[in-house]
Amino acid sequence: MASNVPMRNLLSLVQNRSLKTSNASSPSPLTVQYLLSSSVLHFESAHSVSQKLQIDEGDLQNPHYVIGFLKAHDFKDAHIAKLIHKWPAVLHCKVEHNLKPKFEYFIENGFVGEILPELIVSNPDVLRRALDSRIIPCFELLKSVLGCSEKAASAFKRCSVSMMSSMEPNIDLLIKEGVPVDRIAKLIMLQPRTIQQKHQRMVYAVKALKDLEIDSKTTIFIHALRVMLQMSESTWKKKVEVLKSLGWTEEESLQAFKRCPFCFTCSEEKIRSVVDFLVNTLKMEPRTVIGRPEFLMLSVDKRIRPRYNVLKILESKKLVIGNKNMKQLLTMRENNFFQNYVIKYADKVPGLLEAYEVLPKQYR
Repeated sequence: MASNVPMRNLLSLVQNRSLKTSNASSPSPLTVQYLLSSSVLHFESAHSVSQKLQIDEGDLQNPHYVIGFLKAHDFKDAHIAKLIHKWPAVLHCKVEHNLKPKFEYFIENGFVGEILPELIVSNPDVLRRALDSRIIPCFELLKSVLGCSEKAASAFKRCSVSMMSSMEPNIDLLIKEGVPVDRIAKLIMLQPRTIQQKHQRMVYAVKALKDLEIDSKTTIFIHALRVMLQMSESTWKKKVEVLKSLGWTEEESLQAFKRCPFCFTCSEEKIRSVVDFLVNTLKMEPRTVIGRPEFLMLSVDKRIRPRYNVLKILESKKLVIGNKNMKQLLTMRENNFFQNYVIKYADKVPGLLEAYEVLPKQYR
């Protein structure tokens, strides 16, 4: 919805604002006026966009044509405002030569209704890329791996078309190394940009996992690949050193990664915090922690400490047997723990709900 600023005051507002943005491009009053009159931007947004976009008096028809085209394809004002804010140059796109062919291709391949605006707004880059040499090859490759247009459309929304050149060699590499196509498809659906990493980066990650003897046919390989691609070699070494400083051997650290790759995504601070609480407060044997690397993924404040508090209270009231298996309690599903250890005893133990600290909304 446009700003309510009277048009006669527009020039003075823009000029005053220009004095405060001397390091930026000067906004064009005509551009601001057009953006406001188009009824999709407020004054603040119009002013910001006008510093990146110049609309000439003789070229007002094209932006108007673009906005009309977008509205005809289920774009609401909010969609158009976000798109212009992300990529102002969309208003200079030629509808017949740029937008129309791409929209027709997307619609033919399942991007209908709200899906099309969501695609364009979330990833305006597709409008900057060539249809025949970039968009179509990328989408067709996704469809060949995922098996249908619907899944390909879902993945395409989260892909970077500018990075599609590495996608095919990366997929070929994974297939060559024995990764089943259905596992590759799962990886793409989970995190499509993983498959768009630079090819040399993918080669490095796959080799590292082979050196760790992680079976490429397993689901754990896919999870490990996602993690390995996120880390530089120095970051990897640092994570191993953190675990070694806590008493783990290098072999135990590597085994932890092989069992639970995502534990290596935890920060050093989190790893130390979890191990400290488990060993020094819960009195858990270090060997137990080493054998359960998934514990490193748990939150001390949201999972470990609240459950420990509840257990200690119930033990003090002799409502549960002492030395209850904390390993099972820590990994128990939230609803199961809450029902069996909090709600079950809430009437008998005043303050138990409050002690839990992470109550579901209905109990707060």
